[in-house]
Amino acid sequence: MDFFHEVQINEPQAEAMARGLFAVAKVDGVHAREAALVASFYNETGAAAHSLAELERRQTITGDELVAALHAPEQRRLFVKTALLLAWADGVVTPQEQRIIHGYATALGIGGEELGKLDEAVKEYLLAHLAHVKNVEATAQVAHKFRV
Repeated sequence: MDFFHEVQINEPQAEAMARGLFAVAKVDGVHAREAALVASFYNETGAAAHSLAELERRQTITGDELVAALHAPEQRRLFVKTALLLAWADGVVTPQEQRIIHGYATALGIGGEELGKLDEAVKEYLLAHLAHVKNVEATAQVAHKFRV
């Protein structure tokens, strides 16, 4: 799976995705890395006029709103992959994060097997970034954490 396959999204779609990502981040308290990732995504997708503070003031986006905004399957997969990456940003995926991601994925028509494949792709992507680390024991501990 090409992890960074380019997907076209417009500004309303970027906003919907950013709202969904912020919802994932805030279910267990927004950590600095999560906030930075959401802000980076939001700004890099052409929504530079908007801010993280604006997302905080908005209602949590619903699955139905995501469905209405994200029409193409590749847009929906991009959102779920990004949400999974965001959940790992603080090193721990909480049950609350799992529930909200699963709920959004289900609404977007991404079920069990496909969601599992996206989750594995995210873990492989993150582990690939540790391949150059010389501390093999630490890398093994991270890999084990992904399998728990």
